[in-house]
Amino acid sequence: MKVLFIGDIMGEPGRRAISRTLPRVMSEHDVDVVIGNGENVAGGFGITPDLAHELFDMGLSVITTGNHAWDKKEIVEFFPHEPRLLRPANYPDGVPGWGSIVVDTPKGERLAVLHLMGRAYMPALDCPFQVARREVGRLKRETPAILVDMHAEATSEKMAMGHFLDGEVTAVVGTHTHVQTADEQILPKGTAYITDIGMTGPIHSVIGIKKELAIEKFLTGMPRRFEVASGPALLCAVLIELDARLGKAVSIRRVRIAE
Repeated sequence: MKVLFIGDIMGEPGRRAISRTLPRVMSEHDVDVVIGNGENVAGGFGITPDLAHELFDMGLSVITTGNHAWDKKEIVEFFPHEPRLLRPANYPDGVPGWGSIVVDTPKGERLAVLHLMGRAYMPALDCPFQVARREVGRLKRETPAILVDMHAEATSEKMAMGHFLDGEVTAVVGTHTHVQTADEQILPKGTAYITDIGMTGPIHSVIGIKKELAIEKFLTGMPRRFEVASGPALLCAVLIELDARLGKAVSIRRVRIAE
C-alpha cells in the first residue's frame, strides 16, 4: 500500500497546489490513500464543511486537524456527521467528532488513521501517550496498518511519540510547525517517522502568512491580524509504502512540488 500524507494545507494557495499537483503525484506513484492536515485550510485558521467537501472531492480520503479544529463555528456541528474529518483523539470525552478512522482502499486493504495532539506549548488535553496506547490497541483489532498524525509544537514530543509507538504502528508523522524536516526514517522496530511533513501553501511567506505582517509583529510586539500570503505555492507531503498485511513500513520519502 502507498499512502500520501499532505502537510498542513494553508488557505487558498494550499488548495490550489493540491488541485494542480495531486492527480499527477497519485498517478506517478500509484497512490492508494491520500490524507491531509486541513486545520488551516479556511484562510489559515480552521476548516468549514464546504472546504472539507472540496478536499474530499480532490481525492483526500481522510482530513486531520489540530488546535485550529474549532476556529470556524459552523464546523462544530459538522464533525459528528463526517467521520473522515478527524479531531485529535486526546480531546476529552463528549467533544464532537472522532479521533480515528479505518478506511478501505480500492485494492481491498485497510488502513487506520489516528490523530493526536501534543501538550508542550499547546492547549492542555489528555495525555497523548496514554491515549495512543489505548487507541492503538483498539485499532489493531481491525487492521495492523496504523498511521498516526502527531500534531505538536515540540520536536522532542513528536520524536518521543515516534519511539514510543515504534513497532506498534506503521508510521508516526508530525504536523503543525509548517516547516518540512529532513529526518524521515524507518525507526529500529519498523515504524516510519518524520518530525514534520511541512506546509502545503504559499512559498514566499512566513509559515503561510504574509511575510510583511509577520515581520511587523516581530518588530513591534503588537497584535496583528494575520492573512495568508499569495503567489506561487508548494505541495509538501510524505509518501509512505507499507506492507498492509504486517503493518510495517517499507519506505518513507519526502515530496516537495511547486505548482
